[in-house]
Amino acid sequence: MRIAIVADHNGLALKARMIARLTTQGHDVDDRGAHDTGEAIVDYPPLCADACGRVVDGHVDRAVVVGGSGMGEVIACNKIHGIRAGLCHDLFTTEISRANNDANVIVIGAKVLSPEQADRIVDLWLSTPFRGGHHRRRLDQIAALERGDPLT
Repeated sequence: MRIAIVADHNGLALKARMIARLTTQGHDVDDRGAHDTGEAIVDYPPLCADACGRVVDGHVDRAVVVGGSGMGEVIACNKIHGIRAGLCHDLFTTEISRANNDANVIVIGAKVLSPEQADRIVDLWLSTPFRGGHHRRRLDQIAALERGDPLT
């Protein structure tokens, strides 16, 4: 799978661990930043826009976004047309984000999860298929909301 990955200053160590792990698993990982330049604070909205843009334009299949809590990142990602980002802090929300919502971006919090928890969550997210069925109808409704169409 082709995966873009980004992290702000809070997630640099976890991002490095994930890149090594995902690459070892055979994924094509595109590290979009931030990179440790010694800068104290890195703004996450441009990172989110970059990774999500790679998903929308088809350069990657999915994206992993790492922040401190992940809260701001999931808001930023979901502002981008065509992105369905899930903030996943446990296995239940991770499975639902993929199975029911066909999330194409996962957001995780480096201050919320241990590295081992993050590993399990990302592995589950990458391996969980979308269920389709009535969940497809709901995704179509979400797409209509994005376009500004009325829901009937």
